[in-house]
Amino acid sequence: MLGAVGVVAVPAAIAYSRTSSTFSLLDAAWLIPLAALASVAALLVLRGTGGHVRVSLARPRSVRIGRILAVAGICIALSASIAVGVFELLVRLEG
Repeated sequence: MLGAVGVVAVPAAIAYSRTSSTFSLLDAAWLIPLAALASVAALLVLRGTGGHVRVSLARPRSVRIGRILAVAGICIALSASIAVGVFELLVRLEG
């Protein structure tokens, strides 16, 4: 669940910024830490399920999907933060 939040948070904010007149694209940058924290939390939760998958109710496939979503969420958060950082650098160098 946390991995899905990490993956969906930034793209959902970007999509909402395109339809809203009061929510700009730079406001969507405030959700980057949420995506990063949710993804890291998902990895930490999945870390403890390594040897306990056979005993727990979680299937190995769902653990694998959760790990893929968590890593994808971290990648999305990193790429979004790099994009915002480059934009801020260009704005500062322009003026």
